[in-house]
Amino acid sequence: MNAMSFTTLERGKTTVDAAALETLSAQIRGTVLREGDAAYDGVRGIWNAMIDRRPALIVCCVGASDVVTAVNFARENKLLVSVRGGGHNIAGSAVCDGGLMIDLSLMKSVRVDVGAKRAWVGPGATLADVDRETQAFGLALPTGINSTTGIAGLTLGGGFGWITRKFGLTIDNLVSADVVTADGKLLRASQSENPDLFWALRGGGGNFGVVTAFEFQLHRFGPQVLSGLVVHPFAEAGKVLKEYREALETAPDELTCWVVMRQAPPLPFLPAEWHGKEVLVLAMCYCGDIQAGEEATRKLRAIGTPIADVVGLNPFTGWQQAFDPLLAPGARNYWKSHDFTELSDGAIEATTAAIARLPGPECEVFFGHVGGVAGRVKTDATAFPQRSSHFVMNVHARWREPAMDKACIDWARSIYDATRPYAVGTAYVNFMPEDETDRVEAAYGDNYRRLLEIKQRYDPQNLFRMNQNLRPKHGLRAA
Repeated sequence: MNAMSFTTLERGKTTVDAAALETLSAQIRGTVLREGDAAYDGVRGIWNAMIDRRPALIVCCVGASDVVTAVNFARENKLLVSVRGGGHNIAGSAVCDGGLMIDLSLMKSVRVDVGAKRAWVGPGATLADVDRETQAFGLALPTGINSTTGIAGLTLGGGFGWITRKFGLTIDNLVSADVVTADGKLLRASQSENPDLFWALRGGGGNFGVVTAFEFQLHRFGPQVLSGLVVHPFAEAGKVLKEYREALETAPDELTCWVVMRQAPPLPFLPAEWHGKEVLVLAMCYCGDIQAGEEATRKLRAIGTPIADVVGLNPFTGWQQAFDPLLAPGARNYWKSHDFTELSDGAIEATTAAIARLPGPECEVFFGHVGGVAGRVKTDATAFPQRSSHFVMNVHARWREPAMDKACIDWARSIYDATRPYAVGTAYVNFMPEDETDRVEAAYGDNYRRLLEIKQRYDPQNLFRMNQNLRPKHGLRAA
């Protein structure tokens, strides 16, 4: 291996000699890739096709020792470093240009202790990997709604989905994590070991190190769940959303109902004349007794005059994958997001007006329904502060051709601006694109300064900066 040029932490250039590179390769149990290697493009490619970065070197890790070696190499040579788990982050922070990329995708084991209802999960596992293994034993972990998402990034940002209202956020079910910090140490973080680091990992993103293993508390649930879609003509959207809002005022924790507004894809249960037309979809899930679920969903299913109602018993693993076809990799994506304590009339009107201006057939707006158990956790119990939010709006611009970039991004930003007066001001870091570095402080609210202090303790040189970054020295001086 010849000497190579790398991008440094400060975005300058440095050369690493051949001997150092050979030593790195010899110490790694996994694989070291550089441009031109057969596997290079496949590993650097991620979910969001807008991100097309080329690391100088990729270290494909197979264990914690590989991660330690890669982190030490990056620190000692002052290299820009990124960390790839599932590669699903909208901002594309998994991949750096010209630096060292630490790839964890091979570390995807999931081990379940049925008696203790615990799972030990590798950072390269996807939600589908976790669901398949846990559901085999009648257990579940609350995660997200797209099964191709990586468990690592989802967890470190918070993690919410179909069963969050009943069982909490993903981070609320995190028992411990093994973390390689910037100094190359492998630490255990839990309530009793390095509790400050454990607090920060639960919502603070990838700012504090590389997690090499997660330990989660599981819940008895499945394998069947009452779930499905009720599809409405978009002409009824205003009325449906207001009745939806009213119906959820008394919703039990077991019931979750999201809203999706978009052009109808050619789903087999929709009449052909509705394919490509604007629709509003109520996507609901009840994680409890089926008979009780039928009663709990009755009010939602009675709203308006739906085109289709396909709510029924489904395998939970199948429901977790229901939206995967609409979120497959390969498209260009841009998101804008707000948190709401309520769906005000103003927010409803601003959002529905935007659907009339959809720039493409894959663009959509959704409202995630949160709260419940997750909302009753104290704001400062974890780094994730958005406990009072009941709805999370995500404007999802999705398209194929670069020529559509401006139109789609402008559309997403216009909805964000129009709904800003009705939002609470916080943001979910996993929904923030790469151009929203100015929202990091707002995203963490009153937890921001404590996060900066912990960042200063564990990563004072900001080695882990390819994320929604907490800048230790800058932030503490400005605070």
